[in-house]
Amino acid sequence: MTRKTQRLLAVLAIGLALGGAVWLVTSALRDNIVLFFTPSELTAESRAAKRLRIGGLVAEGSVRIDGLESVFTLKDEFAEVTLEFSGALPDLFREGQGIIAEGRFDGEIFKADTVLAKHDETYMPREIADSLKDQGVWKGEEAY
Repeated sequence: MTRKTQRLLAVLAIGLALGGAVWLVTSALRDNIVLFFTPSELTAESRAAKRLRIGGLVAEGSVRIDGLESVFTLKDEFAEVTLEFSGALPDLFREGQGIIAEGRFDGEIFKADTVLAKHDETYMPREIADSLKDQGVWKGEEAY
């Protein structure tokens, strides 16, 4: 074999190894990716995904809790989705609150296995807000 043929074979072997590595990484990512949607962005195709995250506001008057089993509606401006969750809800969970739920669809019901509640960007711990009010520098509305 000539040097030129050896180099060509080495480049082909390296190319095949890199191609195999890229294929392994992309196939692993495809199985573990979790897409985020709002209720109005959901389509039949997205509902068929293995796992997804849905974010929105908990609809007023929709929360039903029986022990650790809860059912509630998540909404945005244009659509609503009914969620079922088995477990303890986060402390910040309440009607009108923004949440993110992770799970999968079972027909028309979203079966969440994780629920994350978030506070808004104006949140401030009570102690700090009281201290700022006492100092006369508080410029915000209600802090808690």
